[in-house]
Amino acid sequence: MPLTSGIPAPDFELPDDTNTPRRLSSFRGKPVILYFYPKDDTPGCTKEACNFRDNYSAYEKAGAVILGVSPDASLSHVRFKTKYELPFPLLADEEHKVCELYAVWGPKKFMGREYEGVLRTTFLIDAQGNIARVFENVRPAEHSAEVLDALHSL
Repeated sequence: MPLTSGIPAPDFELPDDTNTPRRLSSFRGKPVILYFYPKDDTPGCTKEACNFRDNYSAYEKAGAVILGVSPDASLSHVRFKTKYELPFPLLADEEHKVCELYAVWGPKKFMGREYEGVLRTTFLIDAQGNIARVFENVRPAEHSAEVLDALHSL
């Protein structure tokens, strides 16, 4: 069942790109942009991450934290972060437990092939830990600006 705005964001802990465990609840007091993406260093995911990177100072100014989550391993995240100079943590959800918890793991179709994977989705979580907004079927090129607009209306 999809998560909706107005409910507490489910807490979780995942290792980041340095293998440091990150717990969502440790960011209480700050808005969190929790974005789920399918795979490091692919065209759409790179565009989305670089847009967040390019707008990073605006997120910092708003006091917000950005967390990217994908099923890739921490080592893959290190390469991706380094290659594109991403200033925010990327979390490794290799067993897609958090993706399932947030209902963003599901059926996908690519070039006629059906498979299970990450449904590109972003959750804007307010400083109290509640889901303020859910962005589904994200368009990577425009997404960061859309999230910033929503963040400013919190």
